[in-house]
Amino acid sequence: MLTDTKCRTAKIQEKAYKLADGNNLYLEVKTNGVKAWRYRFKLAREGEIKESMFAIGEYAVSPPGETTEAAFARRAGGRFTLAEAREERVKARDLVKQGINPAHHRQMERLKREQEGINTFEVVAREWVALKSWEPTTKKRRLDMLSRVVFKKIGSLPLRQITSAHILNVLNTAAKENGPSVAAEAKRSMSAVFELAVATLRADTDPTYPVRKALPPNKTQHKRPLDSEEVGQLLLDFSRHGGKFETVCAFWLMWWTLCRPSEAVEAKWAEFNLEAAIWRIPAARMKMRKDHVIPLPSQAVEMLRTLHGVTGRYDQVFPNRDDRSKPMSSASFRQALLSLGWAGKYSPHATRTTGSTLLNGMGYASDWIERQLAHTEPNAVRRTYNHAQYLNERTKMMQHWADTLLIWQEKQSNGAPLENHGR
Repeated sequence: MLTDTKCRTAKIQEKAYKLADGNNLYLEVKTNGVKAWRYRFKLAREGEIKESMFAIGEYAVSPPGETTEAAFARRAGGRFTLAEAREERVKARDLVKQGINPAHHRQMERLKREQEGINTFEVVAREWVALKSWEPTTKKRRLDMLSRVVFKKIGSLPLRQITSAHILNVLNTAAKENGPSVAAEAKRSMSAVFELAVATLRADTDPTYPVRKALPPNKTQHKRPLDSEEVGQLLLDFSRHGGKFETVCAFWLMWWTLCRPSEAVEAKWAEFNLEAAIWRIPAARMKMRKDHVIPLPSQAVEMLRTLHGVTGRYDQVFPNRDDRSKPMSSASFRQALLSLGWAGKYSPHATRTTGSTLLNGMGYASDWIERQLAHTEPNAVRRTYNHAQYLNERTKMMQHWADTLLIWQEKQSNGAPLENHGR
């Protein structure tokens, strides 16, 4: 049996030699001074018993005060003390009993680790988004959320290393910084990514499942229409919150036109004819993949003329803060609403529902309202008529809508009771 003293003091000789420890483990002392642990075993191969050798690693002395982390790193580098080499021999012997060559097993484990390193959460998440049959704008928004909320936490981790504790940390942070609706979206997305990973044998379980109820249910009523007092207070709060000028302008453009949040923040200067007070959104940016003409109230035209002096040199009306060639993210709205205390009470997507409800209450024709919201008319003949006839009506309707929004905001500012502002 070997001792640490025998291993440490073994001298170099003209030829390599072996020091036996027992149970087929020995220390080979090479002519270059390297001392290597070897395990000799026999394994059935091609119908006969053949002897093979497993190279465990090099001999090492554990330094005084070595931490657990340092010892793990040393062993990962292939350097083992006498006691550790004996433990590795036991592991190798167990594999041999199962008919497994320990050298081949180590190679497979190395390949497995390398493969897991490739299959990080971000890699598989991007694959999951690419496989979805969503419109490009929807994919972009989902990746934007994942980048802001999830990737910065677990994006670089191999899937099999991600635990439920990691997932809970992502959800808690998202709920605190972005609001419950974003946390809920992150939870659904992470679970779907792991579902794909499990189906393709790149993960064993979904760590999202055990913590799926850790956060309170998301009670945000995304599309609940606001009443006129709430609209006035919301617009007043948003205008006063002291945020980025472009964010406030984009928010007002959404309310003045009842466009979708993404259509507002991704607007380009080439889409606007301010002389004619028209905004023509190309089909590529529309949910229904059809051009949409929006009449601009005078307030929107005035705001855009002012903003042109700030961002007119860019393609984007509301350029991204970090990359001015890209549009601002609609997440800017959610972040502002979170800071104002409106998260959980109102989502930007509720703007269109609110506008439809209140305009109907003002007595405007539903056909005009539906056309303003770019809702498709199923009847082809009627659809052509709508497009040709309703622009003038919508122009008057949206000017009255914009005027009324300012009245509602002013009423809240003055603290006066609201009156019914029909046309």
